[in-house]
Amino acid sequence: MDNVVKIGIVGAAGYTGGELIRLLLHHPNAHIIFAHSKSSAGKYVYDTHRDLMGETQIVFSQDAPLHDIDVLFLCLGHGESKQFLAGVQIPNHLKIIDLSQDFRVNENAEFNDQSFVYGLPELNRDRICSAKYIANPGCFATAIQLSLLPMASQGYLPDSVHITGITGATGAGQQLQSTSHFPWRVDNISAYKTLQHQHLQEIRQSLAQLQQGDIAVHFVPWRGDFARGIFVSTCLAFNGNIEQARAIYNDYYQTHPFVNICPDAIDMKQAVNTNKCLIQLEVVEGQLVIHTAIDNLLKGASGQAVQNMNLIFGLEEKVGLFLKGSAF
Repeated sequence: MDNVVKIGIVGAAGYTGGELIRLLLHHPNAHIIFAHSKSSAGKYVYDTHRDLMGETQIVFSQDAPLHDIDVLFLCLGHGESKQFLAGVQIPNHLKIIDLSQDFRVNENAEFNDQSFVYGLPELNRDRICSAKYIANPGCFATAIQLSLLPMASQGYLPDSVHITGITGATGAGQQLQSTSHFPWRVDNISAYKTLQHQHLQEIRQSLAQLQQGDIAVHFVPWRGDFARGIFVSTCLAFNGNIEQARAIYNDYYQTHPFVNICPDAIDMKQAVNTNKCLIQLEVVEGQLVIHTAIDNLLKGASGQAVQNMNLIFGLEEKVGLFLKGSAF
């Protein structure tokens, strides 16, 4: 087959690694050469990602033959991607898509005489298409930026915006923690990292590409008692009406296939198991309220990584990402 992309995945036993394998097994232009995992080396992929029984015979590898692939996906914990890359020889031809936060901020983006390009297609699609290395955005960062980019593109963001958002347990990663343990999480909700979430730095950096001046982003994240998904509500001062707001958002996203501006109320489940971002707008008492829903593991991680792969290799942006959501 023409245009087959040979792929390696490091950190393939985790949530984002599993999502990548699921997507790439059904991608018409993708061929997985290796799925690396130190913890699961020698085991079948379906021993860990049990829904893949009957889908693949791939075995987790201990080796990562970088010369045999076209693109490397790094699905490692924060700080581990930089450590992994420092310990291997990077072939000149190799593209890298990193799902950690190691290279997202400009001051940390330099590596191997190259700069990692921030991989939010709705902001940097042209740069992504010609990039060698991609820093995939964070999940909350994706939802919040997609909420704000159209306003920033017009210079309409006020001095401060206020955001609340809730995420599922998979956002904390696969390793068990006290706040992801079922007896604690079920029928429960809590705030964490109030006004200090690690994604704020990349959000501010992206907004500064479109609008000058310091914009205070006040974000309170919540933990929800569900497995996957993100729902964010953003509030900011706005002098216009709802028709003007919708025109701004529709105009900005008209060439971006995964963002949908919805005329009616949205819910998170509409976006779960898809690479979509759904946005609903309301104007109330001089405030624009932007409700946004994504799947944290897809548009917020692995789906966006495949979207970036498609752009890098000149494939149609949506290929391999026609996914069925969960209606009920």
